[in-house]
Amino acid sequence: MADPRFYDNRGPFTLAEICQHAGVTLPPTADGAAVIEDLAGLEGAGPKHLTFYSGNRELAAAFARSQAGACLVASKDVPANAPQGTVLVPVKAVSHAFAAIAALFYPEASQTRWTQKESISPDAKLGKGTMIGPGAVIGPGAEIGDRVSIGANAVIGPGVAIGHDCEIGNNVSITHAYVGDRVIVLPCSAIGQAGFGFASSAAGHVRIPQLGRVIIQDDVEIGAANTIDRGALGDTVIGEGTKTDNLVQVGHNVHVGRHVVMVSQMGIGGSSTIGDFVVLGGQVGLADHVTVGPGARLASRSAMVTGQVLEGGKDYGGVPAKPVRDWLREIHAVGQLIRHRKRDADD
Repeated sequence: MADPRFYDNRGPFTLAEICQHAGVTLPPTADGAAVIEDLAGLEGAGPKHLTFYSGNRELAAAFARSQAGACLVASKDVPANAPQGTVLVPVKAVSHAFAAIAALFYPEASQTRWTQKESISPDAKLGKGTMIGPGAVIGPGAEIGDRVSIGANAVIGPGVAIGHDCEIGNNVSITHAYVGDRVIVLPCSAIGQAGFGFASSAAGHVRIPQLGRVIIQDDVEIGAANTIDRGALGDTVIGEGTKTDNLVQVGHNVHVGRHVVMVSQMGIGGSSTIGDFVVLGGQVGLADHVTVGPGARLASRSAMVTGQVLEGGKDYGGVPAKPVRDWLREIHAVGQLIRHRKRDADD
């Protein structure tokens, strides 16, 4: 569910109204007068919520356990057994239907709406000893802890909560986020902006409203010019004690564990899970929905493909990432091949 601290829910709507808005057919056995109050993921949905299931095998168990009142499913692959109490709504394209419905409930989710005329909203709460640089903007409902330093031209969005003893650099933007204690964010980083989520077809790309948050736990340090997208429905989480270098991108719904190290110019695709004490070298590229086990280390310029899982406690390198011993053996074999071909060409 979207956090009311950051999002204005225009519901509730009846199931019939929702289907009409999305241009889909109300199932003949469904109660069109059933009230849907909000949207939620499979795991968090209740009887008054609408969710979606695209047939992903990884989410099959979550779908079976879901307690949602209604669930969008692909009409070409309708599950044989719906969870008890859940109305399945077949649609041609799950992502397009969900995008339309999300926009119905949250039409202003794409961009923060600023209504204040002052730089610091009178509705914001500032702790003791807080220092605010020139040009900084703090939105209504924001809560800033004690002894926090906010740099020049920083923007703290409506409802954002920042703990004690934090340092927020110049030109930093933070929206839709909860920030813990003793967090450092270096200049020009953007935290909480909409994730890269689109419903695509031959007609083009339709933005899917991003209705989640960013959670940054205690003692995290975010380097300069980082971008950390908020979750689509759930949270993007940066675990306690994690340190990121400059120019790091974290996609929506990524869960980064405790005391992770991420070196510069690297990116993590959406819905990936990074275990505790992982080290990710410079220019590492992780596709979406990957899992890196606790204590794993990836050499610079390594990459993981969608859905790949790496066991914890080991060192990896290459594309796609593999145990270092196998990677070095591969490099040696390629080197030998190049030398043989060069020698044959010289002969």
